[in-house]
Amino acid sequence: MNRRGFTLLEMLVASVIMGVAVVALLANVSTSLRNGARAAEYDRAALIARRTMDELLLDASLPYDLPLEGKFDRARAGLDGGWRARLTRFENPPRLAPGASLLERIELEVWWSSGARRRSVSLEAFRRGVIPAPVTAGEGGTP
Repeated sequence: MNRRGFTLLEMLVASVIMGVAVVALLANVSTSLRNGARAAEYDRAALIARRTMDELLLDASLPYDLPLEGKFDRARAGLDGGWRARLTRFENPPRLAPGASLLERIELEVWWSSGARRRSVSLEAFRRGVIPAPVTAGEGGTP
């Protein structure tokens, strides 16, 4: 006897194989979308960190060794997070006199919430600073 077609068992095996393949494909697509969203968040945070670092580098009135903090406007930044920075002297000149140049270091951490996790990116920059002259009572300071 020569019959054409598939048996029920062959159809069930083929359906199981196709089901496993479809589930694996959908899992890969889901993982790719999640990784893409995570990369987009990290990219946005890195851009915000660079902009914040540029603002800190230009601010000559930053205090030494005091933590500076701020929060981001979610509507403007697109992230729910904030930043923390600290200015330190990286290298002291041989003579610590007013007007002497020194190397300053700014450490910046930008953090944001991603679901239930807190993520962060850190930057470090250096700039040239000058040791300020002491303020005396005759120059507008308090006596």
